[in-house]
Amino acid sequence: MKLSKLEQYFEVEKLVFHSLDLALYNVSAVVEGQEYMITDEKNQRLKSHNLLSLQQLCQHVKAKKQVVRQSSPYDEMVGGPVKINNELEVSLGDNKLY
Repeated sequence: MKLSKLEQYFEVEKLVFHSLDLALYNVSAVVEGQEYMITDEKNQRLKSHNLLSLQQLCQHVKAKKQVVRQSSPYDEMVGGPVKINNELEVSLGDNKLY
């Protein structure tokens, strides 16, 4: 879903900043129970090495809450059982530090 379209919604349920690798993030939004990756006008996923810059890009999206979500590959790396959902979501405030 394009960022410009998302900004037109009255309110979205949740903005999710996905922690992908060390300091690489992308963003999705939960709208009416469906999760959509957010893209720019060129249909490229929003991504950055700086979480604050992504918050700044999304500052006009009216979201009930913002979270950072991380999934760890640790279980697979140490030969653990078949991967289960080990996602961690941490509530995130927008302190407008950008």
